[in-house]
Amino acid sequence: MDGGDEDSEAIATLRGHLAAMPGAAGTLLPSARGVTLYKVMGKMFAILFTRPSDGVILKCDPYRAEMLREQYKGVGHRSHLDPRHWIAIDLHADVPVDEIEDLARHSYDLVCAGLTRKQRAELAG
Repeated sequence: MDGGDEDSEAIATLRGHLAAMPGAAGTLLPSARGVTLYKVMGKMFAILFTRPSDGVILKCDPYRAEMLREQYKGVGHRSHLDPRHWIAIDLHADVPVDEIEDLARHSYDLVCAGLTRKQRAELAG
């Protein structure tokens, strides 16, 4: 990214994909420029960032996370979150767009699976 405020195509596409998930809400962090948290029922499932480069942090099954780190150079860890359960993906690296979208859905599904029955019913209704 060139440092401007405009979203890259990769960020804009992923932003739309994340926002389209049922009950998903994106919140810009005023204390961290270029960072948007995505939550469902108050539980975080994605962190979209544009600095220092475009990327996303997603919840992931630990076994799958390890396999992804071995398969792609663009998958790693870059936050205070538990590296066993969270992966960082560089949107301009070697991870295909459809894989990133699948991983975003996987993250969302993992978080939804941890919701209470009442929360899942509210989300479905």
